[in-house]
Amino acid sequence: MSSKPAIVFVPGSFAPAPLYDNLHKPVESHGLSLTVVDLVTVGKKPGPPPTIYDDASHIASVVSKLVDEGKDVVLICHSYGGIPTTQSTKGLTKKEREAEGKKGGIVRLAYMTALAVDVGMSAQGALEGAATGPLGVDEDGWMYQVNPEETAPLVFGHLPLDDQVIWVKKFAQHSAVSFANELTHPGYNDVPVSYLFCEDDKCVLPSHQQAGIDRIEKSSGQKVDVTRLNSDHCPSVSHLDETVSWIVGLAEKGGQ
Repeated sequence: MSSKPAIVFVPGSFAPAPLYDNLHKPVESHGLSLTVVDLVTVGKKPGPPPTIYDDASHIASVVSKLVDEGKDVVLICHSYGGIPTTQSTKGLTKKEREAEGKKGGIVRLAYMTALAVDVGMSAQGALEGAATGPLGVDEDGWMYQVNPEETAPLVFGHLPLDDQVIWVKKFAQHSAVSFANELTHPGYNDVPVSYLFCEDDKCVLPSHQQAGIDRIEKSSGQKVDVTRLNSDHCPSVSHLDETVSWIVGLAEKGGQ
């Protein structure tokens, strides 16, 4: 029996890795390893604000360590994370590595209400018409939440109001330029794809999610494995059990 794939999870914009800490225990209780990537575009730093290409390089470095150990990887992304994740897969999928006689590789790409765009598209373009809540940009090019109380129901609408605000206040600043950076590598063409479709998402609207699924299917020529959930934008918080079940199911499917 083959070993279980490693799970790598890529957060959304403004979201530090600890925002997903509640996933570790239930996912790992199924005998799975879970690594949550810290995006370099999240959390203000000195110097020029990072791009999606910086995020993609970092995601690729995390995945590379695992696949170079011969491990298969299920790569999951949330929200904004869909674009750098798609960008990051070049040379790391099972299909590409097997062609080079190497073991291990990404066996499945999974989008959790995440942006799936065509080459040449950006997050900014993909989110046209979406409600983000009031955002400011500081003098160094970092976005921040102007009014967490207004943003909270858009992101965490299935939680009690007090809890919504608590979660939004965990957000960090996010590099503004990353929302304008365009995808150059269609990673979804080289690997089976799953999608957790959140039907009550007020950030990445159902229309945006369906458009992403349609783009993947048109570009790759393969059907996307879609699971539907009546959830807000952060199912890992508001619908934890269902999200964990989805992740466990992804590991069971692997590259099949």
